[in-house]
Amino acid sequence: MTVEAGIGYALIALGPALSLFVSVVSKKPFLILTLLSSTLLWLISLIVLSGIWRAFLPLKSTTWWPYAILIIMSVGFQEGLRIFLWRVYKRLEDILDAFAERVSKPRLFLTDKMQIALAGGLGHGVAHAVFFCLSLLTPAFGPATFFIDRCSKMPFFLVSALIALAFVTIHTFSMVIAFNGYAEQNKVDQVFVPVVHMVAALMTLVNFASGGCLVGIPLLYVMAILTLLHCAKMLPASTLLLHDPASCCLDAATPMQPKLLLL
Repeated sequence: MTVEAGIGYALIALGPALSLFVSVVSKKPFLILTLLSSTLLWLISLIVLSGIWRAFLPLKSTTWWPYAILIIMSVGFQEGLRIFLWRVYKRLEDILDAFAERVSKPRLFLTDKMQIALAGGLGHGVAHAVFFCLSLLTPAFGPATFFIDRCSKMPFFLVSALIALAFVTIHTFSMVIAFNGYAEQNKVDQVFVPVVHMVAALMTLVNFASGGCLVGIPLLYVMAILTLLHCAKMLPASTLLLHDPASCCLDAATPMQPKLLLL
């Protein structure tokens, strides 16, 4: 392969995330800090998990059940970390709202809350892509490519990039769903996120089968689409508020109604 191919694989994995960063996150310094903090937090969590499992290496490449245990433990750990991140965010939100009331400034609006969750989720997705895809792409910039026996129809680097893109999508919008579920005490949203995360992660075990990547990758994108659709169900109320001219003229001292909060 060539440098162009390596860059192409990287853009497949992170191109949509880069577009989201440029169009939404980069316009507000606080969102950039949220993204960087989230990325660092999730990278640390993955490094901690890899350190724990290092004691059990090497795992047999022909046996799937040790990887299933690793996936279940990793997803459980990350979902616990998501709850921790929400509590930190909620405390920060309360501090900012209290400060806004003291100086007679507006509290956090719906768009602010949604964008904070989006930036946090994007950080999770970027960390996943960096850890599981970009770290493997160095050989892709060389003169050749690489295939594995179980997926001889697609280059290994392309498979990694496509899987990374699916998880970037799932992680980014799952954070919005999760924050909405925690804020509104919506059990459906609270359950949806860890279930989708667990199912999507376990689907990668399909790659152990011969030609499994041709089945596993489409299944991952089904989960990504389900995540997007579930997140889109929360948009009507938010778009109504965003397009309501009266919403732009709310009294600075008037708190938003709980039912209008997305996050």
